[in-house]
Amino acid sequence: MIEKVVSNEASHIKAGLFAGGMTAILASVCCLGPLVLVLLGVGGAWASTLAWFYPLKPYLIGGTYLLLGWSGYQLYRPKNTCAIGSLCANPRYQRLLRIIFWSVLALVSILFLLPEVLPYFLLD
Repeated sequence: MIEKVVSNEASHIKAGLFAGGMTAILASVCCLGPLVLVLLGVGGAWASTLAWFYPLKPYLIGGTYLLLGWSGYQLYRPKNTCAIGSLCANPRYQRLLRIIFWSVLALVSILFLLPEVLPYFLLD
């Protein structure tokens, strides 16, 4: 029973990180998507169809940080039970999950800030 609880906690953390990353990608599609497509040689007319994501951007950003916050809560909250030999008892596994969490959080924040900061670097 304890191993099943531990397995569910790890799957909740992974699911939250994955969902947060996916919503971050969706929030960035309106701004970074056309830029990437034009750099790859895809026509600008087709790339501009991704602009319909722009009104959804604040909601997707909020959803991303809510999902990542939930993952962080799942990761850092005190564990009630932890069976010896399980993943929650393994400090290396917990450290790996925390490294992945902070890496995803940093990458998502960079993706969200890039459209705001990029114009300053592209000016003459």
